[in-house]
Amino acid sequence: MRKKVKEKQYIVIGMGRFGTSVALTLAELGREVLAIDKDVDRIQDISDKVTHAVTLDSTDENDLKAVGIGNFDVAIVAIGKDIQASIMTTLLLKELGVKYIAVKANNDLQEKVLIKIGADKVISPEKEMGIRVANNLVSSNILDYIEVSPDYSLTEFLVPKSWVNKTIKELNLRVEYGINVMAIKRDGVIEVSPSPDLALLSGDIIVAIGSNDIEELRDFVATEEE
Repeated sequence: MRKKVKEKQYIVIGMGRFGTSVALTLAELGREVLAIDKDVDRIQDISDKVTHAVTLDSTDENDLKAVGIGNFDVAIVAIGKDIQASIMTTLLLKELGVKYIAVKANNDLQEKVLIKIGADKVISPEKEMGIRVANNLVSSNILDYIEVSPDYSLTEFLVPKSWVNKTIKELNLRVEYGINVMAIKRDGVIEVSPSPDLALLSGDIIVAIGSNDIEELRDFVATEEE
């Protein structure tokens, strides 16, 4: 009999635009979410959309202990401009045993500080959005671009015309462009880990992972639009 895997529990601290978006998305994905903010009105606005919503000061250790913060698997610290509160909250979460902590940063200096004090992941929404927008502007066929680490990114793009009716194996994408195809989206259906013998069709969307330096692929996709 297959053992049931326990779903991770999430805390989102800071119900600004970014934090609210993260909390609502996790809730829509069926995850258990505890939303935290000092502002009563913000908590009231989200209370009926997430599992739990609590008004408290995340820099107060006793407040965090009172909600059993150490029992949660993942914390997203989405505090806005108050870097001091963000740092203190991150330190307390670490001390209280939260397994994985992702923290929002507003600039490179904040990112360095947060990594030094133990954040597992630092999120820079404006920076990441800027990269995605720039790649989309260069080529409208590149639908999305997300850096998943300092070295690798996930790229989503429409299949170029010259690739239509060719198989993944024929195109030899790993050698030619340094990418591995993770999935193919076709007519609303996602095929994960597609066969190398799968022939690509017009309108297919390729989801691939590869080096952050995708300039050659980006330029090629752009020329295919002309």
